[in-house]
Amino acid sequence: MIFSDSELQKPVEVSLEKVRPYLIRDGGNLKLVKIDNGCVYIQLQGACKGCPSSTITLKNKIEHQLKMDIHPDISVVRVEND
Repeated sequence: MIFSDSELQKPVEVSLEKVRPYLIRDGGNLKLVKIDNGCVYIQLQGACKGCPSSTITLKNKIEHQLKMDIHPDISVVRVEND
């Protein structure tokens, strides 16, 4: 990854705000847990955390948006809820 984790922080937050309305509309949300070595760690919340389609949402919506907005090599990892 050509960006440091600290350089990714703001662009990732901006990109996630584009996805958030879709999650909220379905009763869910997300939380940015951390960015480590170009990998974005996300915790799904609300209706999203138990949804059978959450893996598809994570890859096809959240990760896709980050790849389009920031860099094609960025990846997303789901962090399980406590």
